[in-house]
Formats: sequence, C-alpha cells, structure tokens
Amino acid sequence: MTWQRVLTALVLIPVVVALVLFTPTWAVAIATAVITILALWEYFALGDAIGHRAYRLWTIFSALMVLFFQLTDVFNRLWMHPGTTVSVGSHPLAEAPSVSWPIFVFVLGLALLTLWTRRPLVETLPAAGISSSALLLVAFPLSYAVRLHGLSVDGPRLLLFALTLIWASDTVAYFTGRAIGKHPLAPKISPKKTWEGSIAAMFGSLAVAYAFHFWLTIPLPHLLAMAALGNIAGQMGDLLESACKRSAGVKDSGGLLPGHGGVLDRIDALILCIPVIWYYLVLVNPHL
Repeated sequence: MTWQRVLTALVLIPVVVALVLFTPTWAVAIATAVITILALWEYFALGDAIGHRAYRLWTIFSALMVLFFQLTDVFNRLWMHPGTTVSVGSHPLAEAPSVSWPIFVFVLGLALLTLWTRRPLVETLPAAGISSSALLLVAFPLSYAVRLHGLSVDGPRLLLFALTLIWASDTVAYFTGRAIGKHPLAPKISPKKTWEGSIAAMFGSLAVAYAFHFWLTIPLPHLLAMAALGNIAGQMGDLLESACKRSAGVKDSGGLLPGHGGVLDRIDALILCIPVIWYYLVLVNPHL
C-alpha cells in the first residue's frame, strides 16, 4: 500500500542519511554487511523456490571477505595518501582493488564443496550457479558502497548522491507510472513498469545531480553524466531482480519492509548504480 511505502521510507531514509554522513567508513561497512546478508538470504530463497539450493554459509562468508578487502583497500589508500582530496584515478589501489583475492578463494571453496559434498550430483550445477550469481550479482557490486564512502572527504556525499538519485528515480517512476503510465517498459519481466515512469525517473535523477552540484566539487556536466548512467544502471538492476522474482514465481523477495517487500527489493537498483558511479570516477577521473 502507498501509505506503508511512504511511512517505511520516512523511517529509513533519515537513518541511512545519518549513517552515510556522520559515521566512519568501517561503520558503513558493517551496515553494508548486514544489508548484504539479508539480501543474500532473500536471494537464496528465490533459488529454493525453483529447487536450487545454494551453499549459503560459504557464499555469505565469501561476501563478507569481499567487504573486508574493500575496507582494507580504503584504509591502505588513506594510510599511503593521508589527507588526500585528489582525484581517485591517481591512486593505483583505487583502480586495482584486491577483491579478486576473496573471489578466487570463493571459487576454490566452491570446488571443494562440489567435490566433497554429500548432496546428490544432480544438485551440483544449480548449487554452484545460485551461489556464484548471489556473490556476483548482489554482494560484489554492493560492496562498492564501502569503497565509494571511503574515497575522500567527498566520499560520504558521493555515496549519498548515489542513494538519493535512486530514491528520486524510484519515487518519480512509481507515481508517474501510476498517474499516466500506459506503455509497458518490459511486460514479460515487470508488467507494471512503463516507459513514462522510466523517462520520468531519468529526469528525477538529473534533478538530483543539479541539486548536488551546489554541494560537491565535481563539475555539473560530470554529475549529470553520473546521474544518467547511474539511473540506467539502476533501472537495469531493478529489472534484473524482477526477472529473478518472476523466474521464482514470487511477487516480492521478502516482507521485511512494509510497502516495499524485502531488502533485495529495496536495494536492487543500488546494486548496479553504486559501482557504475565508482567506475565513472575511476575512468573519467573528474577532480574531487
């Protein structure tokens, strides 16, 4: 219901804003870890719905390793370049994160579990598939929230920028689609999403970029580009999660958040938006 959706947002948004702006990166990493575990658990339930049981504990452990290495990279950069406020592209550690290590360890563990598990061999491929997709589609991209927050003195504001453009996008798309939406965007995946809502969502994200250019040192053209790319990535993430839910035959990934469904339902757009903004900063290298 709409009132539940609004009430949940009014409760959660101030908490998230305070966490992002007023706590250190290690606290954001802990919060991200909690959200990741909840989202993974919902993702595993989607797999269970089609008879594909993941290696849950190993995948969650590997996801926490990814977060730890992201946080370690942030601390290493701050230790090697104390007080830095220069562009992200000037730091090799920013461009080559060490998260490849926990992903490789995850693959090794997956091999061991496959070879020595007592599960029937018919479950081997589904279990490996659900576990791998959970790590790569949920945990790994979401871990860039830690990296973005710890980027520089502007890191918390940039993370809030990513969050806000998705919040604005979702809100504008929801109400525009309900009011004037007539042309389905992806009817086989999410019948209620419309082109009208999608276009309005883009304008909502661009408006956020304009508002944030008074608060960030990044030039407005770069912020607009980041908002546009982040919005496209966010809508793709939303549709990707909708496809997973449709495959599992469920409407929501969970029921933890009244009016929104599950945690995965709430963060699906952020999963792709946050790393896209991070890599824009790395590759385009606007000065912070």
